[in-house]
Amino acid sequence: MAHELDGKRIAIMAADGVERIEIEEPRGALYGAGAQSDVISIHDGEIQARQWDLNAAGSVPVDKLVSEARVEDYDALFLPGGTMNPDQLRMNKDAVAWVKAFVETGKPVAALCHGPWTLAEADVVRGRRLTSWPSIRTDLRNAGAEVVDMEVCIDGQFTTSRSPMDLPAFCPAIVDQFASAPAGAMA
Repeated sequence: MAHELDGKRIAIMAADGVERIEIEEPRGALYGAGAQSDVISIHDGEIQARQWDLNAAGSVPVDKLVSEARVEDYDALFLPGGTMNPDQLRMNKDAVAWVKAFVETGKPVAALCHGPWTLAEADVVRGRRLTSWPSIRTDLRNAGAEVVDMEVCIDGQFTTSRSPMDLPAFCPAIVDQFASAPAGAMA
């Protein structure tokens, strides 16, 4: 990974309860490949991070509110996990509408662990092949996805992984996916 993503802007949508390693490690890989990123959330200031959902793990500054962020300003979307994070996002109509609008552009989307929950709520997983944390697989199936158990699953514009244990494979996969998006998919 060198400069595959120079000039690309990545939206990272997250809320309180985001798993710290699931936002920091992928964001670092994207930054290392030349991308810029914004943390977009449902409230301003900072979001509270967690470690294994149980332990407080500091905070992450919010760059933009979802109500102010514009889909067309971003080349790719990343949805980190943590149980509470996507549970809050899927309850917020602005966040769900933003994710749905982003997916409809055809631009690349990556989701890790519990992150695909927001995709299910946005009703964009029907007919898609995804992986996730085991506890949300039934929700994904009920939303019409084909669920698989693999380290990294790539299906068209979607790249998904199961857990923080998959980060060594997930990080280079999202850099590759974001860099190799079809012409016209990246704004």
